[in-house]
Amino acid sequence: VQLVESGGDLVQAGGSLRLSCVASGSTFSIDYMAWYRQAPGKQRELVARISSGGSTNYADSVKGRFTISRDNAKNTVYLQMNRLEPEDTAHYYCNAGTTNYYYYWGQGTLVTVSS
Repeated sequence: VQLVESGGDLVQAGGSLRLSCVASGSTFSIDYMAWYRQAPGKQRELVARISSGGSTNYADSVKGRFTISRDNAKNTVYLQMNRLEPEDTAHYYCNAGTTNYYYYWGQGTLVTVSS
């Protein structure tokens, strides 16, 4: 499975961005998909996760502002980010887990939120 993210950009605080992650390869084996982020000097953290059935969970810091969704026909997962804050500045990584317990990562896309 290969994952390619896009959509990262520089945005002002209060603005919005939508990240996309397209999966290719053995996509039939994908179970859940997720977005993680890593800010400079910090550990990578889970932002949002969506199961194959559409169940979602979010980090407390983004609840009510971010929405994860997936289009299985396009093998794509999205992260709609609203009311962005400078603390959201990070590299955002797409992650996929398969039914046979393999895990894959994308190369990351940079989101910078200016105050």
